[in-house]
Amino acid sequence: MATNIIIAIIAYLIGSINFSVIISKKVAGFDVREKGSGNAGSTNVLRSVGKGAALLTLICDVLKGVIAILIAIWLGKIVENADKALLVQIAGIAVVLGHTFPIFFKFKGGKGVATSLGILLMTNWQIGLICLVFALVLMALTQMVSLGSCSAAVLFPVLTLFIKDHFIVTEGTDYFIFSVILAIIVLVNHRSNIKRMLNGTENKLSFKKK
Repeated sequence: MATNIIIAIIAYLIGSINFSVIISKKVAGFDVREKGSGNAGSTNVLRSVGKGAALLTLICDVLKGVIAILIAIWLGKIVENADKALLVQIAGIAVVLGHTFPIFFKFKGGKGVATSLGILLMTNWQIGLICLVFALVLMALTQMVSLGSCSAAVLFPVLTLFIKDHFIVTEGTDYFIFSVILAIIVLVNHRSNIKRMLNGTENKLSFKKK
């Protein structure tokens, strides 16, 4: 139990490091949450700051998920009788919650997509790649990042029902409930985007100069 609490705290604190705010202040001199959509994520950084800052934000957010899972795996190895799969799942959920509600940034964070991608690629690279390609194809076809993100979030639990190989930790708890929780977090964070998509007013992403 103590190990589970420790990894939850560590992962939450890692998630709470909001790189979009840090990078936007460093590069452009403002908090990205005060611009564009008001979201603390790489898409809003792209629109408000630029491609380089957005790419750096994206990489850092993905790495938050990767690092949280790596720490969970390490703890699972050094703590006797630890439920390794449960530690990985706790870390994944906690780091996304930290990204969404960062204690260091007044609990106003991003939507957790990039960090979830890091988690998916670490927990099961096959599922992670399928979700990534699926999201990118939808984004390319519709120019809506939110549609690709939400669709990939829904696809994740579906894939866990059929793909049982390539999980980084196979002992212990099943990953389906974990995948559903992550999907719900991402979808709830995109609730305003979902409303706009249903209304046909969702913003589209464009790399063309205005």
